[in-house]
Amino acid sequence: LVEGKAIQVHPLVCHAFNADFDGDQMAVHLPLSAEAQAEARILMLSSNNILSPAHGRPLATPSKDMVLGTYFLTYSEEDLTQLNAAELDPRPRRYANEEEVGFAVEAKQIGLQERIEYRRNGELMVTTPGRVIFNAEVERSLEEALGQADFERLHSFRNATLSKRELDAFLLELSDAYSAHVITGVLDKVKTLGFHYATQAGITISKNDIVIPPDKEEILADYEERVRRVEGQYERGLITEEERHETIVNIWTEATDTVAAAMERTLYELNPIYMMANSGARGSMKQIRQLAGMRGLMANPKGEIIERPIKANFMEGLSVLEYFISTHGARKGLADTALRTADSGYLTRRLVDVSQDVIIREEDCGTEEVIHLPVHLPEGLNKSVAARVLGEDVFGKGTKKLAERGEEITLFRLREIEAALGEKAATATLPVRSVLKCRSEFGVCRLCYATFLATGGMCEIGDAVGIIAAQSIGEPGTQLTMRTFHTGGVAGADITHGLPRVVEIFEARNPKGAARLAEVAGRIDIEESERGPKVTIFPEGVDENGEPLPEKEYQLPRRSRLLVTKGEVVEPGDALHEGSLAPAELLELKGPTAVELYLVGEVQKVYKSQGVDIHDKHIELIVRQMLKKVRVENSAGTDLLPGQLVDKVALVRENTKAEAADAEPATFEPLILGITKASLATESFLSAASFQETTKVLTDASIEGKVDHLLGLKENVIIGKLIPAATGLKRYRMIDIAPSERVPAAMYTRPETEAELLAALEEIGSDGGDLDLSSLGITFGGSPQHGADGDGLALESLEAEEIPEIESPLDEPSA
Repeated sequence: LVEGKAIQVHPLVCHAFNADFDGDQMAVHLPLSAEAQAEARILMLSSNNILSPAHGRPLATPSKDMVLGTYFLTYSEEDLTQLNAAELDPRPRRYANEEEVGFAVEAKQIGLQERIEYRRNGELMVTTPGRVIFNAEVERSLEEALGQADFERLHSFRNATLSKRELDAFLLELSDAYSAHVITGVLDKVKTLGFHYATQAGITISKNDIVIPPDKEEILADYEERVRRVEGQYERGLITEEERHETIVNIWTEATDTVAAAMERTLYELNPIYMMANSGARGSMKQIRQLAGMRGLMANPKGEIIERPIKANFMEGLSVLEYFISTHGARKGLADTALRTADSGYLTRRLVDVSQDVIIREEDCGTEEVIHLPVHLPEGLNKSVAARVLGEDVFGKGTKKLAERGEEITLFRLREIEAALGEKAATATLPVRSVLKCRSEFGVCRLCYATFLATGGMCEIGDAVGIIAAQSIGEPGTQLTMRTFHTGGVAGADITHGLPRVVEIFEARNPKGAARLAEVAGRIDIEESERGPKVTIFPEGVDENGEPLPEKEYQLPRRSRLLVTKGEVVEPGDALHEGSLAPAELLELKGPTAVELYLVGEVQKVYKSQGVDIHDKHIELIVRQMLKKVRVENSAGTDLLPGQLVDKVALVRENTKAEAADAEPATFEPLILGITKASLATESFLSAASFQETTKVLTDASIEGKVDHLLGLKENVIIGKLIPAATGLKRYRMIDIAPSERVPAAMYTRPETEAELLAALEEIGSDGGDLDLSSLGITFGGSPQHGADGDGLALESLEAEEIPEIESPLDEPSA
């Protein structure tokens, strides 16, 4: 806090808080009890929360001015790694170490972006003084954090211009190699460097930095001629209205790109506006295009593209008609944004409600089932395979074992496996544990969930992974588009996209224009008719009377793009033409695994199209909740009722009991419920009542005499108990935390040796003389020993604690 009522916030946490400096307000919380202080210090401190729980990459990365500063500092026009100093004329000056470079820059003998020859670890390289300064600072902060001068291991010299993308990749590399506490130092150093050199650069914008390409008029004249030719063809009846519209739209799109390319050629590399966009600090080439190129085509509120382009740019100024065309579609965009915020918030609420009782409750559920994920996706390495536990051994060439069952796969390990698989990696799949197959009755187990992305380590018992999954999916929801762009009557283009598509998937609705699925296996025959293609499936085999099985006919709409060819053999559940699939139908024909993987893939498609990165396991967790229930068909020798909705795990448990007593097991049909339905079908009536349809839920509960076992978070919040997650669990509640004086940073980490502890105590102002360490139960580096009375624990480490068996909450009434 500073004088007055302002709060100083570290620039790097602004992104996570979504804070900016236009009058944002924040609350200040003061943790009072020793427990609250310990939680705040260990769990909530921003330096312990650098990684995003959604995708596991650093969140607190430099942005805006910091990026601009590092870009300016490390900038060079050419790729210096390819140059040989001896061949350059004039030969660049030589420097032996970073101190020399620093003095030369300070004395203004040399500029930050000039070429120099620099000796590092006995090798000469061509680089720039700016890059030497950047690398030296990063190395120094790594050395401070690690306390060693092991340069080879520290980090490789970055001899490249660092834009936002390169800087993020560099920090990701560091976060893979080092702990969070090491990276905080580096981040802080990069922040300071960035601000310093952004100030030194004195970057400012003038209207003369916006350069309109001199050949713009010529380019446009050429495209206008092409449009006239298309209009002529239409008037002569050679092309249809739709073809004319589409061709003209394509011509003008190409014109916009050509003008933009001409504009980029005229911009000088160190032009302030170009630097801002190119470094990734602010803005993009798209915006510079509108300032100096041409604005191009606009859409109307229906989402149709208006075929008259805006040829002017903001530098030249728009005519009245052009201005009207551009406001026409822009207002729709603003209205959309307001609606989208509400829709996305409601989606998050439903996701939280369906997954709030998913907490990690046991070590291993013992399942043998795995899901097979491809090592490669079209866009590169499949990062969703990382942060999981292997469900089976993985073999390479011959019988060479590459990885063992139960091994945790990190991104680094995944790259090793990929390299070991060689050419097979392109088509290989890895068998991994997944929450989709977890058999835990309440919540999920540690091995099925595996890595907790926010810490990069294995998840702990008590982690509220359901809430984290819901937040990770809901939070980027506002970035998803609402509208569909119609290019005008193109077949298959008006499927739902963006947020409405995500809602459609999670609510398990039948999509508009769903693809027809083959209901039987057999050979395909296709006939073209006036109404569209007619697909017939001829099943192989005979029925019980020896008659051939009847064929199945499907009349598909005109313009359907077929996915099958004549003579091909299909399996039940295969799509016959392009389009989204209906989840309930897919479940019936192909079974649960196919639906689970399809739903996860479809949600990922929407988010990836908007450039949003989310780990698969979050989506899998929600999908697991949608497929959790089954309907009992025949109750046989169990206590269940026909038609009753029960959890699949509970039904399997009942069946095991029945089989042990030599009774017949119950049969069931799998169900898929939308997230709203699944939330209302939860075992807890308190949670369901606080979600929707309160009166209906409460009357049903009172008629049935329901009991709430208080397993989820909401039920406990409603009655004012501690939530059954993290430090609210019984096993953590017995710990006494001794209050401390002001605790310096050295105490955030557990002292490994007695000398370290005494040094830390000295910092607080105690010599440790009044401290009998053994009576406090402190040993070093291991787990805490209880004192004579068994309750005085000053420092607590939960790593080595035995994990008690979880007792089923249904066996004992909850206190």
